[in-house]
Amino acid sequence: MTKLQDLVSLCKRRGIIFQNSDIYGGIAGFFDYGPIGAQMKMNLKNLWWKDMVKDRKNVVGIDGTIITHPKVWEASGHVKGFADVLSECDSCHKRFRVDQLKKGKKKECPECGGKLGKGKKFNILFETKVGVIEGEKTKTYLRGEACQTIYLNYQNVINSTRQKIPFGIAQIGKAFRNEVTPKNFLYRSREFEQWDLQFFVHPDDMTKWYEFWKQERFDWYKSLLNNKDNIRFREHDKDELVFYAKKAFDIEYKTEFADWVEWEGIHWRADYDLTQHSKFSGKKLNYRDPKTGETYVPWIVETSGGVDRTFMFLLLDAYTKEEVDGKTRTVLKIDPRLATYQVAVIPLAANKPKLIDYAQKVFDDLNKNFSVDWDDSSNIGKKYRRQDEIGTPYCVTIDFDTLKDDTVTLRERDSMKQERIPLKKLEKLLKEKLLKN
Repeated sequence: MTKLQDLVSLCKRRGIIFQNSDIYGGIAGFFDYGPIGAQMKMNLKNLWWKDMVKDRKNVVGIDGTIITHPKVWEASGHVKGFADVLSECDSCHKRFRVDQLKKGKKKECPECGGKLGKGKKFNILFETKVGVIEGEKTKTYLRGEACQTIYLNYQNVINSTRQKIPFGIAQIGKAFRNEVTPKNFLYRSREFEQWDLQFFVHPDDMTKWYEFWKQERFDWYKSLLNNKDNIRFREHDKDELVFYAKKAFDIEYKTEFADWVEWEGIHWRADYDLTQHSKFSGKKLNYRDPKTGETYVPWIVETSGGVDRTFMFLLLDAYTKEEVDGKTRTVLKIDPRLATYQVAVIPLAANKPKLIDYAQKVFDDLNKNFSVDWDDSSNIGKKYRRQDEIGTPYCVTIDFDTLKDDTVTLRERDSMKQERIPLKKLEKLLKEKLLKN
């Protein structure tokens, strides 16, 4: 099995991620987050929000709708241009994205070896309808990217806040793409979450802010990785650039399934988006500098990445197999800030009332300041292995010596080091260790 296959298995076994509609055989490109994964993903989004919005004076957040006026997608170019070029095999009739076929084999089916037909464009927007009366319903779309609602609310934010250019609007939200070939777990799915920042600047300051955000985003992602060599920048070639972009960079992650792949895009959007929406809506989206009186259409630096893709990359980075005493240990060495539980409280025996009562008090006290799991099932070794597999950084074991001297065993996930400490020092020590991380 590959590392990705091992990870998919772990995710199902430990309640991190499930295939959607699994009891019906599943549906490609859709995934559900289980009890462990849902909280871990929430921690990840909260960490992004803190870094991008909460800790910055010049960035505010919004939460836009999934369905918008259909003209939005005409203005953005998605109705005409949001398409994949596909070739269909004459023999097995499967379709493949032309851009993903190997060079020199664009005319040969990668599965059956049959002849591939001429490439045709297929729009990947999901269509839906708004209204209740048949024949009068309005066709619109599930949003193909989350950022459009930022442009739609740019003027509302200007008018309702004290923000002045340069400033940013950030958002985390769902997006939908009817991918022809969803694959590689969360890497390419049909329903996913994006986190976007649109940073509005004076045209003369575009280069400065572009370089600022490019480095900010790279450094943030790198800080979450154990293997720092698996992240890099890739500058787009000139023939990849859209007409309004002076430059574009992707932050990339190195995988075993496709070598280097896109993680987040840092885009030079200039004034294209506001100009397009102004043209299609008939509303001016200019900015008037309150000090100089200059009026202009702001230019935009965009940082756009996938929450689910990030989640998968961080799981791949954290997923580790080690030989311990002749047995294989699987452990998620994930950043403690992202772990579902910061600490697990483990009574050594489940059938000893005094141990359980003592452990319950420890759990209640720690639960006031930490995210805590309770585990009184199976033997101590299996308990540790379970916590290792869901990434819990610390375990506190309550044993019979605890009842005598009020000391507990504190075990660290990555090193498996155990130390005996007085219960009265436990909370302070945990805070110090978690703050280090």
